[in-house]
Amino acid sequence: MAIDVNNESGTAVDEESLLDIARYALGRMRIHPLSELSVIVVDADAMEQLHIQWMDLPGPTDVMSFPMDELRPPVRDEDEPPQGLLGDIVLCPEVAEKQGADAPTQHSMDEELQLLTVHGALHLLGYDHEEPREKAEMFGLQSAILDGWRAERGMEGPSPAPTTTS
Repeated sequence: MAIDVNNESGTAVDEESLLDIARYALGRMRIHPLSELSVIVVDADAMEQLHIQWMDLPGPTDVMSFPMDELRPPVRDEDEPPQGLLGDIVLCPEVAEKQGADAPTQHSMDEELQLLTVHGALHLLGYDHEEPREKAEMFGLQSAILDGWRAERGMEGPSPAPTTTS
C-alpha cells in the first residue's frame, strides 16, 4: 500500500504510527495493497481555510477527507479488493490535542490523530455518521479497527472513544 504522510503543521507528531494505523485500517477493510493514500498534517490556519473552502464552516476542524476514486470495501469475501487512489486525509494536531485532553477518557494528541486517521479513512471508503444507523456502523467499525491495531501492538487499555465532529 502506498501511503504518504506529510507533516506540514510544524508540530511534532508520530508519523510512523499514522502510517501504521492507516495501513492496518485499509488492510482490515480489504483495500487492494497497490492502492494509494495521502495523509497530510496541517496547522490550524490551513485547516480553517480548508474547512471554510469545502464545508463553508468557520474555524479549524479535526479531520477532513477528500476521496479520489471513491473506492469501497468488497462486500463478499470472494470479491476482489478495489485498487486505485483513495484520496487525502487532512489532520490538525492542534484540534486533536484539545479533543484528546477534553475527552472523557483523556488521551494524547497522537492517540487522537490515530483515531482521526481511521475516521478519515472510513470517510474515504464511503462511511458516514449523519444518520443514527450510519453513525453506529461507522463508529463501531472505527473502534474495532483501533482495538485490533492496539491489541496487535500490545497496547494496554481501551482505544480512545470517538470524539470527532467531522
